Order: sequence, then structure tokens, then C-alpha cells
Amino acid sequence: MEQVSVRGKKVFVGLSGGVDSAVSAALLRQAGARVTGVFIKGWYPPGMPCTWAADRRDAMRVAARLHIPFVTLDASKEYKKAVIDYLLAEYRAGRTPNPDVMCNREVKFGVFYRYAMAQGADLIATGHYRTGAKDQSYFLWAVSKEALAKTIFPLIGREKKDVRTLAKRLTLPVAEKKDSQGICFLGSISVDEFLRDEFGISPGQAVDTSGRSIGKHDGVLLYTLGERIALRDTQESGPWFVLAKDVAKNILTVGHDATPLSSDAHTIIPFTDANWIGDPSQVTHAQYRYRGQLLSGKVDGDRFVSDTPVLDTLASGQSLAFFQNDKLMGGGIMNL
Repeated sequence: MEQVSVRGKKVFVGLSGGVDSAVSAALLRQAGARVTGVFIKGWYPPGMPCTWAADRRDAMRVAARLHIPFVTLDASKEYKKAVIDYLLAEYRAGRTPNPDVMCNREVKFGVFYRYAMAQGADLIATGHYRTGAKDQSYFLWAVSKEALAKTIFPLIGREKKDVRTLAKRLTLPVAEKKDSQGICFLGSISVDEFLRDEFGISPGQAVDTSGRSIGKHDGVLLYTLGERIALRDTQESGPWFVLAKDVAKNILTVGHDATPLSSDAHTIIPFTDANWIGDPSQVTHAQYRYRGQLLSGKVDGDRFVSDTPVLDTLASGQSLAFFQNDKLMGGGIMNL
């Protein structure tokens, strides 16, 4: 449990219907907090399967098991604009978005945070694992300092397997439920499924770094830089990774690994839309992908200067989170 006294405090917990948020609510209840469970209803693509109704039912069952009040917060309009419209616009521009970052900023720590404060809550809580640069802190860089100051993370210092064990011991009704792998709030729908439904299939040429055609792909808008993909109509052996995209011509440049075309291109990483939780001058590391490599270096204005060249494919639109060792300091959006 995070080292914050919650006894007697009014805490609104985002109950997603999953294991992490359920255990978070249970721990807060045990610690003496006055807990209210809140299911946040997002926007769901019409005509595609979605688990939100089942997730809401599971969240209600958790609340009933813990004997806490339960409410549903409709954030569908905000979610559609801030997450879905943003996601599609970035893909159409050939950039690499991070919808979970925007979901956290605009919905979980935006709409939900403001609602909870308006209802007289002292704190909000979520099921994020937040113990430093190797956890879900990467997705929290865009959250305001004000919201983070009012947020508690009951799962700090816990491993996923221990959380599941605790859920079973507490006989929570979602103890055996599988984790969602889709976009934030879209349940089992993957990004790939969603994009294919939205953009359709538009076959195009895949070329190697010399410009030689080696196969076909399903449409340049469906892929991001550095992504491993399967090619069609090819006699060449893989694996294949996206190195460059020509949106206008619908052509992908691919290679056998994710090493960028110019290995020294990213010693300096420009970024925009910075959000600072701590002092930029105290930044010691940056992370450009969830669970990805930690780069040592420093912030210089609107650039991160890496101590060593980044031997990986980076893309405009990706999030760049900043840390002082393991402490989240803020972040920005790469603009290469």
C-alpha cells in the first residue's frame, strides 16, 4: 500500500472490472478508507465486439463484494475526442500515437479526477503499477501535477502475480479474469483490429533499404515505425520491421531488424507538448517505449540529449517519458 494515510478519507477508485483495480479498492477498504467504486464508461466503436457491459457488471460485483457504493461515470464524449479522434488523426498523418497516455491525461486523471473532486473526494485511486521507470509510470507523464497529488496507487511495490494471489485470497469475483490487451477502455479490441475496421485494407509495396520490391503489405496507415510485420506475396525470409513509411505512395521500407536507416540519427531527440511533474534540469533518463530501453542523458530546452546513439527506430508522435533515476519527472511527444 502506498505510504499515505487513507483512514477515514473519502477515496474514489476507478473500477474497470479487472483484477488490478479490484485489489486496489480492497486494499483501500482494509486500510480504513471510505471507498466509492467508479466505472468509467468510454466510447465504443459501433459494430465491433466490446466487453464494456461485462466489465461494468464485473466492477459492480467487486463493489458488492467489498460493500462499497458504486457509480457509473459517462466519459464517452471526452474519450471519443481525446483518444479515438487523436489516434486516427495520428495514424492518418503517418505518426505513432500513444492512446493510453491520452486516455490517462484526459479521462482517468481528467474527467474522473474532476468528477471525484466535485463529489467531495479527498483522493482518487487507480490500479496502475507505479514503482519507477520500469512500470506503468511511462503512461502517466502527461497527467497534471494537481491530479497526481490527489492520486494514490495502492499497488506500488507489488508484482502482478502477487496481486492475483491476493485477489484469490480476498475471494474477489474477478480473481481469475484475464488482463485486457486492447486499447484503453476498448476491452479485447486490439489497435490492429480497430484500424483495419476504420481504414480498411489498401495493399501496397514493401521495399528493402535499397528500394527493391520484396512483397506487399495491407496498407501503410496500419503500421508504425519499428513494428514487426508479416509481408504478403514474398519469397524473402523474415523477420521484417518497418523502417520508413511513405503515406502518399503507400510504400513501406522494411529491414530485418529495427535499427534505423541512420544509426546516429537520434542522439538528439526533439520533443513538443512537454508536461513537467518535476524539474527538467534534474532529468537523468528518458524512455521512448513502454518497458523499453532507458536512455541516460539530459534535457536541453525542447530536446533530450542522449549520452549514446539510439540504435532503434524512433517515430514522431511517440511518447518520451523523463525520469530522475526511477522518479517520473514528466515527458513530451517526439517530433523527429
